[in-house]
Amino acid sequence: MTTDPETTETAPGPERPEAGAGAGAAGTAGGAAGETGGGPASARGSGDPVGGTGADAATGGGRTGDGGADAPASSADAPASSGDAGASGADGSGDAAGDGGEAVGTGDGAAVSPQLSEAEAELAAQRIERERIERRKAEKKGPIAAGARLSGKAADLLAAVRAVESGEKPAASAFSGPEPTPRRPAAPEPVRRVQPQAPPAPAAPAAQAVAAVRAVLVEGGAPDGLAPQIAATLGEEADARLRADPWRLLRIPGVRPEQADTFARALLGPQCRPDDERRARAVTVWLLEQAALAGHTALEAPALEAALAQRSVPDPDAAVRSTIAEGEALVFQDALDTAAPGGDEEEGSEEERPVRVLIGLERYALAEESLADGLARLVGSVPKDDGSAEGWERAARSARGSAAELIRAAAGHGLVVHTGGEASRAEPAALLCAARELGVRAWAATHSPAGRTLFAALIGGSGLPPAPEEPRPAVATVAGLLSGTEGPGRDADGALDLDLLIVLDAPQLDVETAALLTESLPDGARLVLSGDPGVLWSAGPGRVFADVLAAGVCPRIASRTPDPGPIGELVSAIGVGELPQVDAPGKEVVIVPVRDAGEAVHRTVQLVADSVPRAIGIPPEDTQVITPGHGGAAGTRALNAALKERLNPGPGRFGGFDPGDRIVHSPAPGRALPGRVVRADAEGLHLECSGAPVVVPKERVEQSVRHGWALTAHQAVGQRWPAVVVVLPGDAAQALTRPWVYTAFGRAAGHLSVVLGVEQALPRAVAEVPAKPRTTRLPVLLRPQVPAPG
Repeated sequence: MTTDPETTETAPGPERPEAGAGAGAAGTAGGAAGETGGGPASARGSGDPVGGTGADAATGGGRTGDGGADAPASSADAPASSGDAGASGADGSGDAAGDGGEAVGTGDGAAVSPQLSEAEAELAAQRIERERIERRKAEKKGPIAAGARLSGKAADLLAAVRAVESGEKPAASAFSGPEPTPRRPAAPEPVRRVQPQAPPAPAAPAAQAVAAVRAVLVEGGAPDGLAPQIAATLGEEADARLRADPWRLLRIPGVRPEQADTFARALLGPQCRPDDERRARAVTVWLLEQAALAGHTALEAPALEAALAQRSVPDPDAAVRSTIAEGEALVFQDALDTAAPGGDEEEGSEEERPVRVLIGLERYALAEESLADGLARLVGSVPKDDGSAEGWERAARSARGSAAELIRAAAGHGLVVHTGGEASRAEPAALLCAARELGVRAWAATHSPAGRTLFAALIGGSGLPPAPEEPRPAVATVAGLLSGTEGPGRDADGALDLDLLIVLDAPQLDVETAALLTESLPDGARLVLSGDPGVLWSAGPGRVFADVLAAGVCPRIASRTPDPGPIGELVSAIGVGELPQVDAPGKEVVIVPVRDAGEAVHRTVQLVADSVPRAIGIPPEDTQVITPGHGGAAGTRALNAALKERLNPGPGRFGGFDPGDRIVHSPAPGRALPGRVVRADAEGLHLECSGAPVVVPKERVEQSVRHGWALTAHQAVGQRWPAVVVVLPGDAAQALTRPWVYTAFGRAAGHLSVVLGVEQALPRAVAEVPAKPRTTRLPVLLRPQVPAPG
C-alpha cells in the first residue's frame, strides 16, 4: 500500500451547509431523534494505516425526518440483554434506509404510476404476510414459548398473559397468582394461501382529522407538522385518543420520551405524573422499538427494566407487567441449556432448567417464530425429484472445489448455508447453472439491483442457458421477488413457482423479510443461503444468517476461493482481526493521512475529482465515498455538499437537487438504491436507479432521497465500485467495528483510498471490537424442530 501521491493541497476547504438537511416532518420534536451514541467499532492496522472507517453511527446527529434511520438509539434508549445498551446504532438500522423517512410507515411507494410501485407492492405483501402470521398465532393454544418448567417471575408473567388472553381474569387482577405453564404445542403445518392482488396504498387521512390533531398538537406545544403522521398512525378519532393519552406521541418515529413528557404536561397539567401507567407503557414500547432499530428482536427483562429506570419510570417491573397485560408486548422464556438439534428433554425430569425471560414486540416475535417454522419445514421435507441423482453427481464432477461440494449439498438437502467472500459468488453461480441445465426451476435473489446485475453477468460468463420465456438470466432482487415485480411469479397455492432459490447477500436478511421468503417457498423446494459472515448484519432486526449458522441444523459449505489482489488480501486479513501492510504496486491501496474533519472533506473531494482519475484512471462517476454516518463534520451530508459543489454545482431548486446529481433513494425501510437525478417537474423528482426510472413525489423527496456521492457502509453493502474512498475522521474512532471496516473496504473492486484520521483506533478496532451482539431467539426456536442428525 502507498500514501497518496497527490499531497500538495493540504488546506481544508471551507465548511459547507448540509444539502437538503431540513428539519424533517417532526420539526423540533424529532430533532433529538438523531442523537446517538456511536457504538464501538473495530479495525486493525499496522504501521501503515490501511483501514476503513467507523461504524455507520459514528457521528449520529440525524434529523427527525430521517425517522430515526440515521441514529436509532442512544445507549440508554435501546438496551441489549448482552449489556450492549445501544445495539448497533446507525449501523443496525438507519444506514440502509438512507434518509429513513420511510420508517414513518405510510405504506406509500415512491414511484408515481397507474399501478402500484415496487415499494408499494412490497409493503403490501408484508402487510398480508403479517396478517397471515397473526392468524396462525391465534390458532395456537398457548403463548409463544421455548423451554420447560418455570418458577418465580417468569412463570408469573406467563401465567398473567394467558389469563388475560383467555378472558379468565381482567387485566387489573391478572397478576394476582401464578398458574401452571403448559408446554407449547407443535406448530401446525403452514397453510398455503392464494396470493391476492396487492391492495391499494392506505388513503391519506382526511383533512378534517388532520386539522383536529393539529389543534391538539398546538395546544400541547408540539410541532403541528406531526399532524398527518399522527392522524394516519392513530386512525379514527386520533385527536381524542391523543388527548386522552398524550404519550401516544411516542408512536411517531423521531419523538423521544422527554418531548412526549413536555407535551403531556401541557395537556394534562397537574394530572401528569411520572408514575402514570400510560407513560410507563408508552416508554416500554418505545424502548422495544428502539431495540428493534438496533437489531434486537427481543430484550432480556433485566435490561429492559434497567432502561426504564434510566427513563425515570418509578416501577419498571410494574411497567413491564402492565405492557404485557395490555397486549402491547409479549413475554417469552428460553432455556439457557438448549439441547442439540432434535434432542428431547428427559421425560419425568424434575430438575428445573435455567431460562432467560425476554420481552418483545409481537410483530418481530411472530416473524421469528414463522421463520423458524419455515426453515424447519425445509430441513424436514424431502427435496423434489427434479433431477436424477446421476445428473446432480455429474454436475458436481464437472465443477471444481467448493462449487462441487455446494452442488452435492443442494442436491440432497432442503436447506444449505454457503459462506465466502466476493470471489465465492462463482460457486452459487455454478449451482444455478447446473440446476437449470438439469431442468430445475432455479432462481437467485440478491440484496440490491446492482448486485443482481453483477451476478447476472457472472452467470452469463458461465454459459447459463436462458429459458425460452425469460429475456434475462434467472436473477431477481429479494424485494422484487416478494412483491411479484421480478422472478417466476406464484403458483395456484400462492407459493413461488420454483424448485431452488439461492439467496445472495444472506446476512442482509432481517427476520421479517426472511419469514416472508421461507413462507413463500413450496414444499420440497431447496433454499441456499449464501453470504459473507464478515459483513455488517441486516439493517432490520435479527441476524438470520448468523443464527442459522449457529443453530447447526443444515449443511454448511465454506468456500475456499480467495478474493484476489491486494484489496482481497487486505479484506481477508481484516476478517480474521489483522490489518497487515500489503504490497500494492499498482496503487490498489492508498493511505491519505489527515489532521481533522475539515481536511478529510477537502482531501476526499481532491481524490474523487482529481487524484484518482488522473493517477488511477477511474472517473468520478465510478468512485464511491463511504463514511461512518450521516451527521458530523465529515459525514455523508458534509461530504455530499462538498462533492456536489465540485462535481455538479447548481441551485438545487427541487429540494436541493439538480439534474445529474448522484443520489440514493430509499423506497422502503432498509433499502438504498443509488441512482441519478434526471429531471424535476410537477410530478416530482425523476430518478434513474439501476437503469429503472423512478418518480418520487415532491412531498416525499426530503424523506426518501439523499445525495449519493457519499454513502454509509450499510447503504453500500451488496454493491461494489471500481474505486472506493473510505473516510475515517477522528471522531469515528469510537464507532469502528471489524465488520464495518471489512464491509467498507470490501466495496472496492480495483482501487481503495483511505482518508485516515483515526490513527491507532483502526488497528485496535479490527483486532479487538467484533460486531455488537443482538438478542434474538431464532436458534432456540429452530433447534427443537429439527430432527437429530443421522
